[in-house]
Amino acid sequence: MMFIQFVVVLFVIQRSNGVTSPVSPFTTYQHTVELQPNVSDLWWTINETNQTILFELHIKTTGWIALGISPTGGMVGADIGVGWVEQNGTVRFLDEYAKTFTLPLLDNSTDWFALQGREQNGWTAIQFTRALDTCDSMDVAIQPGTNHLIFAYGLADPTWNTTSNPITYHETRRGSYSLSLRSYSDPPLESKFAKSNYFDFRINNYTIPAQDTTYYCKVFRAPANYTTKQHVIANKMLLSSTDISKIHHLLMYECDSTVTFNDSNLPSDICENIYNKIGACMSNIATGWAVGGDVMSEFPSDAGYPIGGNATVKYYVVQMHYTNSDLCTNCQDSSGIRFYVTDELRKYDIGYLTFGTDTDALGLTIPPQVETFSVDTYCPASATALFPASGITIINAFPHTHLQGKSIWTKIIRNKTAVGYLFDAETYDFNYQFNNRLPNRITIYPGDEFSTRCVYNTMNKNITTFGGERTVDEMCLHMFTYFPRMENMSLCLSVIYPVAWMNFLGINTALNQTAAAVEKIASNMTWTSNMTTKWQNFYNNATRITVFGRGRNAQHAMVPSVSDYRDLQKTACVPRGSIVNTSSAIRTIHFGIWHVLIISISVLSFLTKMNSQHMK
Repeated sequence: MMFIQFVVVLFVIQRSNGVTSPVSPFTTYQHTVELQPNVSDLWWTINETNQTILFELHIKTTGWIALGISPTGGMVGADIGVGWVEQNGTVRFLDEYAKTFTLPLLDNSTDWFALQGREQNGWTAIQFTRALDTCDSMDVAIQPGTNHLIFAYGLADPTWNTTSNPITYHETRRGSYSLSLRSYSDPPLESKFAKSNYFDFRINNYTIPAQDTTYYCKVFRAPANYTTKQHVIANKMLLSSTDISKIHHLLMYECDSTVTFNDSNLPSDICENIYNKIGACMSNIATGWAVGGDVMSEFPSDAGYPIGGNATVKYYVVQMHYTNSDLCTNCQDSSGIRFYVTDELRKYDIGYLTFGTDTDALGLTIPPQVETFSVDTYCPASATALFPASGITIINAFPHTHLQGKSIWTKIIRNKTAVGYLFDAETYDFNYQFNNRLPNRITIYPGDEFSTRCVYNTMNKNITTFGGERTVDEMCLHMFTYFPRMENMSLCLSVIYPVAWMNFLGINTALNQTAAAVEKIASNMTWTSNMTTKWQNFYNNATRITVFGRGRNAQHAMVPSVSDYRDLQKTACVPRGSIVNTSSAIRTIHFGIWHVLIISISVLSFLTKMNSQHMK
């Protein structure tokens, strides 16, 4: 017998989109964020067809204003657009590059272009545009996934200079903000649901243990007053703790339909202490929050999460992950989730589907001091045979690793040929775990296969990293929100076959002890460059076992190779949406951009019987 557990943080929600600028934007945009209250607001629209982005930046100053795209969130290496509006109304704009912490340089090639601007009520507003990827070494491409923005401003207009940077030091007038520019999902205002019915699942004054990591679980019953089916249309995270920084994530799981509890004495305790009671609940996720997220989220207008009536799920588990590294002894928490519901049912029921790997050493054992280490998993056609004949439609993507993860993608494989990305989080930041709204919905079908890759950087570590639940451990999970909901499928996750580990490391032990043996060997490994290469080659070619399905009905299949498909063809960088700085061209690009509309298991335990000959 062998147990494998899977964990994912789902449905992370973004920050407030309220703005404070008194200046009306020049046009209607797809997205808005408040970069700094009463200081700076940003609007933007993505045109994926033309591969361009239209920005409008408002800052409370009558001097110069600047917005930058940064590789890591700091100034070094940032690609910056700087502009101001002169007294006569002339808009000046510069393309700059920050090589170090000194004054940025003028870019050799101009790729940021101002369209219009104005000063009003002590604020400066400038609308500008650029290509998503300019192929310029002094620019930073706006990649799928998390983008790091920086902004700054001065108090006075500089003197226009086309040969050197005229900007003066911004001092403390600066800030940073991270978000998914190309797949942003604007959080709604809570006031939108002021007249909606709602119910809460909340922890009640739980004293956080004085230890680094705690997983606390509490069972809740679905509200009995919903005798007919309802749709949850929005969620609010009720973060109520004496120290919010101690909350790493909050998750809500669906219990298996066969599970029953004593409603007058529902279990609640540290998760492992009551796992024998709640194990059948830790399989399918419903919603949650994680570090870097926001308190409000909303489903699209044509879909909702089903609850009440004849819904198969009657019980839920709320899991809290606390990180109490300073060993606070009197920190309490009463966090939870508020669900806004309606009896005006939408067309589709929401479901969740996760790809990725196990969270123990069999799934993830990553060498230290490696700039790039890739972990691949594969979901075969035998799994997607469970899909309905008409397919399912993906609307959101939530990639999840821990601190060492730097990118995650999942590709769609048809007839052993990659036909595109389901979602590509080329840039990933653990501190900003976004629920990404796909620019265009994608329908996937029975027979489709999926390849998922997580890429890690361990240059800052001198010890081996293993799969696990702690923040210093790692995960590789890619969650997707879809409709219509499937009751027989919630995950497709793979792990390197234990016998492959045994052969690779010369392990002679019981199958259910393989993970512990791998961890012991890798913990004491002398990691040379040759061994690291050997380790990566093993990961690239080892046989996997893939688990798919839902809850107690999970199935498994062997996957001999994760790379047995024709991959997407790599092409040289070609700047698209390049903009010629003439008034007619600017008007054309501007019109095209803003008229285009663009449109998150779990912990699973499953038992797999192995024949005795596998031990031989």
